[in-house]
Amino acid sequence: MWWLFALLSAFFAALTALFAKMGVKGIDSDLATAIRTLVILFIAWGIVVYKGVGREAASLTRENWIFLVLSGCATGLSWIFYFRALQLGRVSQVAPVDKLSVAIAILLSVIFLKDVLTWKTAIGAGLIIGGTFVLIL
Repeated sequence: MWWLFALLSAFFAALTALFAKMGVKGIDSDLATAIRTLVILFIAWGIVVYKGVGREAASLTRENWIFLVLSGCATGLSWIFYFRALQLGRVSQVAPVDKLSVAIAILLSVIFLKDVLTWKTAIGAGLIIGGTFVLIL
């Protein structure tokens, strides 16, 4: 079932690129990121309230908080750079290069999370890296 959510994530990420490119036209990319973040904030908290899981925040560990805050910082920086790249470049270039994050995530998961790197995963990551360089050059 995880793959269905991953496919939906990919679909909405594609829409994100398209809508963001249209939305940053003529405005500061940081302002665009802030507006997008505000919308996400309302959606995410709306889901939490709807599901009634907000009280679970009290049971989060210090480690949970540290890594969720770090993840939020990384996400924010990623979005800021992504929106600026979209403002300067074409979606057909920026979005695929942004997906280099997949190969980087694989590498980092092997190093820090001790994930096992299979040949299939290594070849896929290599193709992503190669494709990224083709698009950049």
